[in-house]
Amino acid sequence: EPGFPAEKSSSVPQKKHRVLVGVTGSVAALKLPLLVAELLKIPGLEVKVVTTERAKHFYNAQEIPVTLYSDEDEWQLWKGRSDPVLHIELRRWADLMLVAPLDANTLAKLANGICDNLLTCVVRAWDLRKPLLFCPAMNTAMWEHPITARQVEQLKGFGYTEIPCVVKKLLCGDEGQSFCLASDW
Repeated sequence: EPGFPAEKSSSVPQKKHRVLVGVTGSVAALKLPLLVAELLKIPGLEVKVVTTERAKHFYNAQEIPVTLYSDEDEWQLWKGRSDPVLHIELRRWADLMLVAPLDANTLAKLANGICDNLLTCVVRAWDLRKPLLFCPAMNTAMWEHPITARQVEQLKGFGYTEIPCVVKKLLCGDEGQSFCLASDW
């Protein structure tokens, strides 16, 4: 596809499954290196990551062993009319999208169709025939606000699948709902 190098063929054709991970500005983004490492253990899975600028605060990009895209990449790739548009290329590339963690800010944006960064543009352009999973992660006070339930239901109404939070001790010290990896159990 335009903008991406061609896949190398092997003597035994193997179907690659392509997962696009979106990471947002929740403190749970510190689990991104672990999430990517766990996904890469699955044979035949290819992973790329789209990050928001706020998410970058919580992880070290050097610990992410896959291609990592951010807003800056969207604008560097496109120079003129015939150039590829990154959020469309990523939409075409992926078989599945996983937004983990999904912070309250990006949840609100997605529920209302706002697309002001690379991640929200990918989701807004998402092919609804392909699965999109989302893992809400926010402080308990934010989670319990009545608008959160409405926004989660809005995403489900688009056909997206919620991966529910689990109750655990949060980094702020509160006990509440949070995004959880299987390795946390």
